[in-house]
Amino acid sequence: MNGKTAKDGNSAGLIRGLSLLAATAIVVGAMIGQAVFLVASDMSREVGSLTKVLVAWAIGGAVVLAGALCYGELGAAMPEAGGDYIYLSRGLSPICGFLYGWTSAMIMRPGAAAIVAAGLLRLVAFLSPSVTTPIVTWELRLPFESQPYEFSFTAAQPLAAAAIAVVTGLNYFGVRTVGRVQVFLTSLKVGTVAALLVLGLAAKSPSAAQQAFIPSPAHGPLVALLTALVPVMAAYNGFQYLGSVGGEILNPGKSIPRAAVLGTSLVIALYMLINWLYFHLLTISQVAQSRHVASDAVALLVGDTGAKWFTTAMIVSAFGSLHAGFLTGPRVPYAMARDGKFFGFAKRIQPKFHTPSGAVVFQGCLAMLLVLTGTHQELYSYTMFATWMFLAMTAVALIRLRAIRPALPRPFRVWGYPWTPMAFGTAACAIAVNLWLVSPVRSTIGLGIILMGIPFFRRWRMTESAIATDQ
Repeated sequence: MNGKTAKDGNSAGLIRGLSLLAATAIVVGAMIGQAVFLVASDMSREVGSLTKVLVAWAIGGAVVLAGALCYGELGAAMPEAGGDYIYLSRGLSPICGFLYGWTSAMIMRPGAAAIVAAGLLRLVAFLSPSVTTPIVTWELRLPFESQPYEFSFTAAQPLAAAAIAVVTGLNYFGVRTVGRVQVFLTSLKVGTVAALLVLGLAAKSPSAAQQAFIPSPAHGPLVALLTALVPVMAAYNGFQYLGSVGGEILNPGKSIPRAAVLGTSLVIALYMLINWLYFHLLTISQVAQSRHVASDAVALLVGDTGAKWFTTAMIVSAFGSLHAGFLTGPRVPYAMARDGKFFGFAKRIQPKFHTPSGAVVFQGCLAMLLVLTGTHQELYSYTMFATWMFLAMTAVALIRLRAIRPALPRPFRVWGYPWTPMAFGTAACAIAVNLWLVSPVRSTIGLGIILMGIPFFRRWRMTESAIATDQ
């Protein structure tokens, strides 16, 4: 399964062109999107206090840092295109790896891209509210839903599709080029957050912030905290993406674990600081009621004009996250197709730029379809619980690989083994169960989408066996 990705300079395959800086930029770029600029409002309405909001971010940060350590070991030991598809196939079973890859290619990565693009346009709406005005609205009756689903088509949807098309085009061209673009975009987004922090820390906290309150949350403390963790984990999502481009990273044995740990640690620190800053500048009721909490905080510091410039920088941040998703996501269906377990077009390599052009275009088309239908948030929520179940399975795969393949070269070994992967796996499983309890119908439908991959696995497995017999 090493294939051509492991051979530097092979004209027919992917090439190693991503430096440690580019790899770290991918981690940071994939994690910092639009969520950190928006979700503090939802969390505040749920838990009702600054302390609990920060506790939720700290718990999420501890989970993803443990996960980054696990992925550092797996990525360094198996630096190939495919990431979790490779780890689960070798650590557990081929069907586990396939079902991860199927879900990733068909829903998770295109759905995540659609969500980021939609969030990007939510930021655009701060500058031009008219883009979210419905052009046409329909109501659809769906099974298992008491209320009709309202589908609205706005100008934001084709604009979001255009953003996806631009990112698809960028990722069609050489890996070195997109690596440099990712470094540039990540530098801009980190600079934006840093500038916001410097301005906020220099400002005097309004006295009203110490006196404000909002009504008690509707749920009990534990349920409220678990509910608040849902957007937190969505905001941290992306720490695991680096392994997907393992076959294109220079000196992967050292670069992958370093980039995973450094990038994740930087994001955790920035998230904690920026959420504290919101409450330093705004009352908790203002945070809870805001639709653009970061922009409102900046407006308080530098006025509406300054807020518009910062919002533009936040849009660039969301674009960088979208770009990172397209840099990593297509490598999964590419790796599967190369192994004969996905549609053949996904293994096409652009001969001049050495990019998985077929898989890139495939992800771009699916993401544009989702964002145009307006149902992307629902589709993505169908597989959120599965995302965390697969993460839990990856922790199990790491432990099992230690047992069944002790001689596998491991340039990096996870700190605190076996407690770190056990803690990460347990936390990931708990998050998945919580997501199921929060949204049982959508989670069940998501499970159905995942299981739809089994007939395809059997078909491709039979084709592979037939070819092997003929040879």
